[in-house]
Amino acid sequence: MDILALAPGLGGLLYTIASFVVALIIIVAVHEYGHYIVGRWSGIKAEVFSLGFGPVLASRVDKHGTRWQIAALPLGGYVKFLGDSDAASGKDAEAIDGLSDADRRHTMHGAPLWARAATVAAGPVFNFILSILIFTAVILWEGQPKEPLTIGQLQDLPGNVTLQAGDTLLSIGGLDLPEEGLSAIRADLPKEGSLEYVVLRDGREVTAFGPNPYLPLVDQVAPRSAAYEAGIRPGDVITAADGVPVYAFSQLVDVVKDAEGAPISLSVWRDGQDLDITLNAKRVDEPLPEGGFQTVWRIGVVGGLFFGAATESVGLTESLGAGAAQLWFLIEGSVSGLWHMITGAISTCNMSGPVGIAEVSGAMASQGAQNFIWFIGSLSAAVGLLNLFPVPVLDGGHLVFFAYEAVASKPPSDKVLRVLMAAGLALILSLMVFALGNDLFCP
Repeated sequence: MDILALAPGLGGLLYTIASFVVALIIIVAVHEYGHYIVGRWSGIKAEVFSLGFGPVLASRVDKHGTRWQIAALPLGGYVKFLGDSDAASGKDAEAIDGLSDADRRHTMHGAPLWARAATVAAGPVFNFILSILIFTAVILWEGQPKEPLTIGQLQDLPGNVTLQAGDTLLSIGGLDLPEEGLSAIRADLPKEGSLEYVVLRDGREVTAFGPNPYLPLVDQVAPRSAAYEAGIRPGDVITAADGVPVYAFSQLVDVVKDAEGAPISLSVWRDGQDLDITLNAKRVDEPLPEGGFQTVWRIGVVGGLFFGAATESVGLTESLGAGAAQLWFLIEGSVSGLWHMITGAISTCNMSGPVGIAEVSGAMASQGAQNFIWFIGSLSAAVGLLNLFPVPVLDGGHLVFFAYEAVASKPPSDKVLRVLMAAGLALILSLMVFALGNDLFCP
């Protein structure tokens, strides 16, 4: 066996695992720190703050008496508060009974209801805050396109392109650029190999030439998609599909739709070279703007303009609003997707497990730091939402117990709690096995 031949695949696997671990550690650290810091502010003493499970690799005890540690299995983390019997905040009745009233106040189980609820809710809330901060930072970094639309940077493209960076677009293919923006005339633009552009350059109008602004240029490749598996990369230009030239991204969409999963032969231009790639589109469930989902054929590429628009800075308030809106969009879409899977409206293959998430981590990291950071923000939102589900052992389950205590003026009995926690753990493990099956067997 040629060991060197295995090196590229092994390197890709290690890169995927490393990307997944980095994303997970960041998200878990923020989640558990939310529990820890709000618990401390509420008078609840944390005995252990652990990143990972299993054998301890390194640890130290701070001035508050909390042991901060890194464990060998980086697949999660926990905060163990005074009086907890385990990482899931089970009650250590024997230890609590041996404490004075003053010390019992510093346990999770002896603290006031408001303190316990705030401490538990803080984990998901900190995940949501991390998501908003990441989305806001990316939006601040990217800025927003200048008006009127001005070319900032040109992609390398096949054919003759005489446009230049700094050109302000006035008309394309005989169509004036409206105030509403380029998207307003997208459907009416000629689907030809070269279009005439009228631009403002150095204070005067100039005629230049370039492709359809929405040519089949690959801006992003969806992880685990047909295009990703076939080796298509961001920056590729798809010049023909099944032997027919394509000049606009919409033409490629039509070819994929009409093929209905049959093999599609693509001609791809990459860094001055012409490649032939054959792939089969996959059926995917996509959310509709008005709600619900539609099942469509996709190869998994996201198109983009052949130029980067010149940008200007965005205000902090506007960016925060956009970041919060992105978080809400993800939460709304996730809840809708879960409901449609439960009702059978869409395939349960839309649920990914650890293998699928790891693959997406590696794919996003390979497409650049900004994509990977955005992915961390999206995954943090998903982790925060998941933990709010009313399932015992999850934060949402604890909050349900606290709600019962608030109404009944007493907590559920220890026996009931043990049964519910066991049932919740069994449910979570079953879902993990089901999601892992999706990773391994879904197309």
